[in-house]
Amino acid sequence: MTASNFWATRKVCLTGGRGFLGSFVTEKLRQRGAKEIFIPRIEQYDLVNPQDVERMLDDARPDVIIHLAAHVGGIGANRLHPAEFFYDNLMMGTQLMHQAWKRGIEKYTAIGTVCAYPKFTPVPFKEDSLWDGYPEETNAPYGLAKKMQLVQAQAYRQQYGFNAIFLLPVNLYGPRDNFDLESSHVIPALIRKFLEAQETGVAEVEVWGDGSPTREFLYVEDAAEGILLATEHYNGAEPVNLGSGHEISIKNLAELIQRLTGYQGQLVWNTSKPNGQPRRGLDTTRAEEYFGFKAAVSFEEGLRRTIDWYREQRVKA
Repeated sequence: MTASNFWATRKVCLTGGRGFLGSFVTEKLRQRGAKEIFIPRIEQYDLVNPQDVERMLDDARPDVIIHLAAHVGGIGANRLHPAEFFYDNLMMGTQLMHQAWKRGIEKYTAIGTVCAYPKFTPVPFKEDSLWDGYPEETNAPYGLAKKMQLVQAQAYRQQYGFNAIFLLPVNLYGPRDNFDLESSHVIPALIRKFLEAQETGVAEVEVWGDGSPTREFLYVEDAAEGILLATEHYNGAEPVNLGSGHEISIKNLAELIQRLTGYQGQLVWNTSKPNGQPRRGLDTTRAEEYFGFKAAVSFEEGLRRTIDWYREQRVKA
């Protein structure tokens, strides 16, 4: 089945469709011939509230749900709001999937998080390691709330034959990301810090932790492609990683972004701040085997595009 055939006749409900990742999924859906894409706005539908979930589904009447909506942030935000991150993400996901099953919706794509993996998972993370320990403490409430979507998807498939799939994207980056220093992730935070320091002539930039942890990043457009390929072609119970297969230390990441932004000052490591999980890198074999997904954008190219986009936004502002 071609992508255009899959989407042309189906109504899609895309929660979080106005967010960072959602904006790229929306574009790709349109390119694939989707004619009816329902994107709930939080002002109209608070998906933490069960009545709003039901009203939203009454209005959307979808055949397919892609659940991207999440209450999310970096290490700082996770430490300040663990209860909110747990409750909001758990309630949104659980109620939406339950109502989707009750209404006989054809396909449900749930998006998990790499934060769901145990703190000391052997690298590369294989999906079979998901239950081998407790997640890294700073983002465990968020990670576990999202992981309940996997438990629910498998339980509803087993008991009801409900076609829900669960994907685990690694940290995303790219144009349109959140560059607010209070709540952003590491790549947009570093890009902003370097560009602002460059503009104001500040001699040094502070980076959290000691630079030793490793991370893997997936360009947002690649992530959107992976989600749609899975929705089109994958109908299994097993969780599937979405990643690039490229692991980099935070120290090397900071130095690379420094070089690409052209910032000439010093990096200062604030070791009183948390490092987060020691290593993160995904085994991406399953995604390629099950639905033919492989990341297309190289890390350096993705960073260049992200820096260029943010520079343009600063000029406009």
